Amino acid sequence: MEEASADLPAGHRLVLMAARILLTLRHPVLVARFAMRLGYLPNPAAPTRYNELMLWRKIVDHNPLFVTLTDKLAAKAHIRAACPELPVPETLWSGSNPEDIPAALLAGQVVVKTNHGCEMNLFVSDGQPGRAEIVRKTRRWLTKRFGRRSGEWAYWPIAPVVLVEERLKLSGRTIATDIKVHVCSGDISHVWAEDKLAERSHLFDGDGRPLPGRDPDYPREDQFLPVGPALLDLVRQAIALAPHIAGDLDHARIDFLVTDKGLYAGEICIYSAAGYGTWTNPAIAEQLARLWRLEDSAYLRRRHRGVSRFYAEALRARCAMRGTDNFDG
Repeated sequence: MEEASADLPAGHRLVLMAARILLTLRHPVLVARFAMRLGYLPNPAAPTRYNELMLWRKIVDHNPLFVTLTDKLAAKAHIRAACPELPVPETLWSGSNPEDIPAALLAGQVVVKTNHGCEMNLFVSDGQPGRAEIVRKTRRWLTKRFGRRSGEWAYWPIAPVVLVEERLKLSGRTIATDIKVHVCSGDISHVWAEDKLAERSHLFDGDGRPLPGRDPDYPREDQFLPVGPALLDLVRQAIALAPHIAGDLDHARIDFLVTDKGLYAGEICIYSAAGYGTWTNPAIAEQLARLWRLEDSAYLRRRHRGVSRFYAEALRARCAMRGTDNFDG
């Protein structure tokens, strides 16, 4: 069990201990699922490891901005404002009733998706899949509230809509299809480039240098993505752009799509891998935990009243001990 340093005032230690018990009792399913998937009992009140920090975000830090960034439609406007030089896939239509999608759009190359969840995408080409299937699937998606099982709070308030988006020609099998940048308070933790068509990937550090180890999507060593000048250049471009999009968030994963013409905006991920992400290189999670500063979270930046004030003060005091010789996690 990881506790605050013994040098933390006794009152703060007691508050954090009580908060741990209370949050565990309030969210027993999430805590139990965490323990089963990651192999240890988390401290949701005073997190130190990367996955614990994600659990804390889901349970405690309900930043309203998370809803905007998680909404696939609203996130586009955020990206355009934060990084106007980055192309964003064009939204060709959006609405609450998939029956209203113009027939002409579904005859071309488009992506039909909903704005309020993951893995709710249909890649349309030359009229396939057909309109009836598109309407049936998107109607079913509209009734879902994504993220309930994993406690991904920011998905829940989103008003679900269907959108039709231009379908980009990605550089799969030649360079990559996606580049994903983990940003913590403006600092780059690491970068994850993958080719979903070839089922390969590679990890990079915050300066764009290749790292050993594998990611959770393509964990085998034979799923190695070759690193050439074109990929390295795009990775470094993504590293330069991502902090502008993430702003002052304590953590976000900024995704880019890779085309032969260059980078396009992808998604902004607040709960990367639902908080259960792992890497075969343990240094990745350790770096994330070092760079993720809870004091920069929306929760600790705002003023609290009542019992919450004592918890926030104790957690801020604990955060202030990071980097000192007396801090042991």
